[in-house]
Amino acid sequence: MTAAIHPQGRDRASFADDAEIAAFVETLGRFERGEIDAEAWRAYRVARGAYGQRQDGVHMLRIKLPQGAVGADQLRALAEVATRFSRGFGHVTTRQNFQLNFVRPADLEPAMRRLAEAGITTSGSGGNAVRNVVACPRAGVSPDEVFDVTPYAEAFTRHFLRHPLGNALPRKFKVAFEGCVDDHVATAIQDLGFRARLRTSGGTAPRGFFVTVAGGTSSLCTTGTPLFEFLPAGDILALGEAVVRVFHARGDRVNKQRNRLKFLVRSLGFETFRSLVVAELERVRAEGAPALPFDADHPPAEAMPRPARPAPSTPVEIADRVRAARLAGPGEPPPVDVMTAPAPDALETFRRTNVHAQRQAGYSVVTVSLPQGDATAAQLEAVAGLAEAYGDGSARFTSGGHLLLRWIRTDDIGELFFRLAAAGLGRDGAGSAADVVACPGADVCRLAVTRTRALSRLVEGEVRRTLAPDVLAVRLPLSVSGCPNGCSQHHLAAIGLQGSARRLGGRAVPQYFILLGGHVGDSGATFGRLAGKVPARRIPEVVTRLTALYVSERRDGEGAGPFFARALDRAKEVLAALEDLQVEDARPEDFVEPGASEEFRPESQAGECAA
Repeated sequence: MTAAIHPQGRDRASFADDAEIAAFVETLGRFERGEIDAEAWRAYRVARGAYGQRQDGVHMLRIKLPQGAVGADQLRALAEVATRFSRGFGHVTTRQNFQLNFVRPADLEPAMRRLAEAGITTSGSGGNAVRNVVACPRAGVSPDEVFDVTPYAEAFTRHFLRHPLGNALPRKFKVAFEGCVDDHVATAIQDLGFRARLRTSGGTAPRGFFVTVAGGTSSLCTTGTPLFEFLPAGDILALGEAVVRVFHARGDRVNKQRNRLKFLVRSLGFETFRSLVVAELERVRAEGAPALPFDADHPPAEAMPRPARPAPSTPVEIADRVRAARLAGPGEPPPVDVMTAPAPDALETFRRTNVHAQRQAGYSVVTVSLPQGDATAAQLEAVAGLAEAYGDGSARFTSGGHLLLRWIRTDDIGELFFRLAAAGLGRDGAGSAADVVACPGADVCRLAVTRTRALSRLVEGEVRRTLAPDVLAVRLPLSVSGCPNGCSQHHLAAIGLQGSARRLGGRAVPQYFILLGGHVGDSGATFGRLAGKVPARRIPEVVTRLTALYVSERRDGEGAGPFFARALDRAKEVLAALEDLQVEDARPEDFVEPGASEEFRPESQAGECAA
């Protein structure tokens, strides 16, 4: 039982299904023979993770990683697929998935089959489906968690994977589980958000969840509304069934821009919606409610890793392998900053910003900060070996584009750091303004107006160059999206940047909306408010000014999101001089995006998010 439920690479049951891959190949053949039209093929493939991208004839393949948990062998499978069928690198998403671009139609089958060998699926990673169920990446080891939510999240995943209604909803359906005091996975912006709770009763403390419903960002940003103050843990699958059934039966299937669950709740009114869910929940129970595959109050517990661990590669060996890997085009590969001789104070800075103690004495969680969420195949292979040598043989991707190594002996942090640095993964400042969360942007995405990755690197460099080193230890969530959809969750960041364009003298200038004050707290989600519209060239200065403002004027214990929500007018004053751009003052670089050489000509295409 434990092996089938627990998240780690150790003995986790497969999520893959060979028959499903065979059906995918058969359906692709029908499309190529003209037996089904392009629209039918699009809806089919998108629900299985194969999206069209800006360039014709190739796909983005979204790989589903439930709870972001991956074993070392799975990291190696991701690396192999990235090398053989993509560009030698991929991207971690805010739903803890891994995406590859420029995958040819003919390569989709062998890519899926290699992933399936490692127990990985792409089913439900896109389309109008129950999407990847995210969970706190610190679950099981966090010092302040109520309880480990991972077994519950995995049971929810397996119940709705290939569920009869799971891929046939009016629109995508997102779910998240959090067990910590702080909400690391933004349950408030999910269609269903579960926060761990205990209810003391007669000397016992049965487990349950505070449940919110119908949150979301993009158009009509909405914080989830409380549905249950305490739902017994054993009822999570039954509730999921009830909500999915109501959404399937009543959701808008015509207007694809307004058919998320939040729109249904708004049109019905919350009390009407809640009564429908409660009635459906009773029907589910009467039919025989689905049960968790473990005792709801005594789930599988995360065990300490085996004491015997393989010897790690040396820093020089790791550096040689990472340097030798060749990244393919098109597009700009991620920067790989291999360091075999880090600065004398680098380890101490890394400890302060990227290492946190586990609740298990003597062990730590190490945050590996991936630049803009990108990782190369060689880096994934290096992490796989380090997870086996220093951790529990697994890792977890996070919603912030990080990779967590858990169960690291605190005494081994130094050895691990020097090997991460050799792999180009020794970045400090995790979660600071020098650690930008970015969507892939207009390099590949159909919907994006602007390129995001080059701009993000400029921002990070400017923060590190101009501000005091102590800023790297200041938590300041910063997200960049190339369009309003918000794949980087920029609406929820303390500083959110949304790509757009303005006209100046008949020419297009790339610019960004500056949204400030986003955060998640005890009362739900607070979304960023518009503070200005600034030409892209000036964005690095925008970020350094705002970061300096927060550091100098925050109250004791005040987070960056709450600060900017409170000090919005003050922030507008700081930004005012950067907004204005007149024809006579424009410079040639104002009409070119950071990281580009040609003049900016915004072009967005029809997306496939609502296939």
